[in-house]
Amino acid sequence: MAIELIAIDMDGTLLNPQHEITPAVKQALTAAINKGVQVVLATGRPLIGIQRYLQELSLQKDGFYCISNNGALVHHAKDGSIFAETTLKFDDFVYFEKMARELNVGFHALSHSDLYSTNPDISPYSVHESSITGIPLRYRGVDQIDRSLTFPKVMMIDHPERLDKAIAEIPEEAKSRYTIMKSSPYYLEILDKSVNKGQGVKVLAEKLGIPRENVMTLGDQENDIAMLKYAGLGVAMGNALDSVKAVSQFVTKTNSEDGVAFAVEKFVLND
Repeated sequence: MAIELIAIDMDGTLLNPQHEITPAVKQALTAAINKGVQVVLATGRPLIGIQRYLQELSLQKDGFYCISNNGALVHHAKDGSIFAETTLKFDDFVYFEKMARELNVGFHALSHSDLYSTNPDISPYSVHESSITGIPLRYRGVDQIDRSLTFPKVMMIDHPERLDKAIAEIPEEAKSRYTIMKSSPYYLEILDKSVNKGQGVKVLAEKLGIPRENVMTLGDQENDIAMLKYAGLGVAMGNALDSVKAVSQFVTKTNSEDGVAFAVEKFVLND
């Protein structure tokens, strides 16, 4: 099995706990790129939170891609233009904003360019998302938001105990109509039913004519499971959830031990 495409989650996977690409990881991925492998960053982050790492890995050029918002958007890495997208509508945003208030948890929504909080008492988890990714954070009441906006995803956000309690109370009807999954202990991601990282990787691999057997994916959280299941070789990080490790073919080292580099060297560079 010759790996032709590597799709890599960012937080907890590509990045170490200091949100850095270590020299070993950069060296391994550069060697893979030089070997002709398509390296794709596949993350829950918005595009603005990916761009500095695309630049660091010299991926901002023709023929390379990235996946943002857990698969809702696939971009050309060179300029961020949209290659494929599936987003939520304003009515979906209103539905979950109301539900979050009823469940007494924080909420925010991501458009293509901004992060919207509808609560003037802005959650520290919204502030964290904005500070980590660089996406502008804006307070707007529901009636102040442009009804023509589409949203790659909306999120319930709160302390893990409160969030888990709310998750248990989300109506089954909502769970059946949308993709709903955790990306961290304090983030619940809500997307169109057809959207997940696995679908994003599938769309891209098919466009590039790469069979799934020749795809390698790496991740650590629940939102990575779909792409780990899709790939011919799904690799869980050593720091991954047990549920993520359970669906993977290989468990590499942790993100503080250059786990991505270890896996790329084992399966791509030393094939």
